[in-house]
Amino acid sequence: MAKKRKKMVPADIWCPYCGRKAILRPASYVYKENCLNSNGFLYVCAGYPACDAYVGAHDHNLQPKGTLANSDLRHVRIEAHRALDAIWKEGYMTRKEAYIWIGNKMNLGSKEMHIGQFSYYRCQEVMKCCSELMENRKAMEQGAA
Repeated sequence: MAKKRKKMVPADIWCPYCGRKAILRPASYVYKENCLNSNGFLYVCAGYPACDAYVGAHDHNLQPKGTLANSDLRHVRIEAHRALDAIWKEGYMTRKEAYIWIGNKMNLGSKEMHIGQFSYYRCQEVMKCCSELMENRKAMEQGAA
């Protein structure tokens, strides 16, 4: 029996900065000619560009990848991802182990452990924890050498 495809229904989300509704738009609406995913979509605040809040949508179901974020929050989320990715890319843990580790460190359940949902403060905590782990591991390696 063939699998039924789920309907791709846009989410009903509101901007936490100005209170306007977010509108599902092609990624090119924001990124213009710099768009890396021509088939991608974003939830963009109806007040864009005055209110620059937006978030990516999953390709398979159009659900938001997180909460709407302004430029500052988007930047710190990217930095938090980079800090966490460095742990598994350096081989200290697997990707799955790194996410479990940071979730435990921050007392978050697996459903809460999504950087796209994080506040500025939580992202800073991720970066701090990751930095401490990397420094400790490098110090251990140097001490063993």
